[in-house]
Amino acid sequence: MGDRAKSLRNTIVLIAGLLVFWQLMYAVIGEVAMRSPWQTMRYTVTLVETDFFWVHLTNTLQAFAVALVLSVVLGLLIGFALGLHRLSAEAMEPMLVALYSIPKITLYPIILLAFGLGMSAKIAFGAIHGIIPVALFTLNAVRSTKPILVKTGRVLKLSPPAMVRSILFPAAVPEIFTGLRVGFSLTLIGTVLGEMFAAQHGLGYLLMNAIGLYNVDVIMSVTFLLVVFAAGVNGILLAVDRRLHFRV
Repeated sequence: MGDRAKSLRNTIVLIAGLLVFWQLMYAVIGEVAMRSPWQTMRYTVTLVETDFFWVHLTNTLQAFAVALVLSVVLGLLIGFALGLHRLSAEAMEPMLVALYSIPKITLYPIILLAFGLGMSAKIAFGAIHGIIPVALFTLNAVRSTKPILVKTGRVLKLSPPAMVRSILFPAAVPEIFTGLRVGFSLTLIGTVLGEMFAAQHGLGYLLMNAIGLYNVDVIMSVTFLLVVFAAGVNGILLAVDRRLHFRV
């Protein structure tokens, strides 16, 4: 059996196992706090046919897209800048790790004061979740680059931008892509959390409003859609990530 067939089989088994577990949890908890997989999927079809759902979905995707671009661009810039200067990396890396370990929800009051309610706050909250992991993975990728490649660039008297473009980035692509995959997931989480606490549009707001109204159907459907989207994109990114590492 080929690798693709094994991967497909494992995916099917995993999905089936999760559905069985979901059904068992529903059997234990009941209608009070859950819906069965079939009920959730049936209501999801009804939900996605409504206009107001697409308004919230579009708002979330817009905020997430901008936050992801900021996370990637700023994360790469910080990672390469620190990777090119060892002393700066030694001084800043512990600070980045410390910031990464802080629960980001504690920073939300500052985000609200700085950006106010609305799209800008959601983008900022999503970006602060994704920038640091992208920066740390990029920094470690640059640090792991073969010294002979860096020495060659210095012998050729390449400028820092040329060094990054011609040597560091091609050599570090596999590790950088891993950071981008992690940054994608965390940026999505940050964007949805931002919508839950300071927005009037978006899937996070829709989810928080459903929690307030104790609308279990909407809670289950929105959560289901977010999980399917995140798992689907992450599955694609993971496949690309493995291929990049395999080629190294």
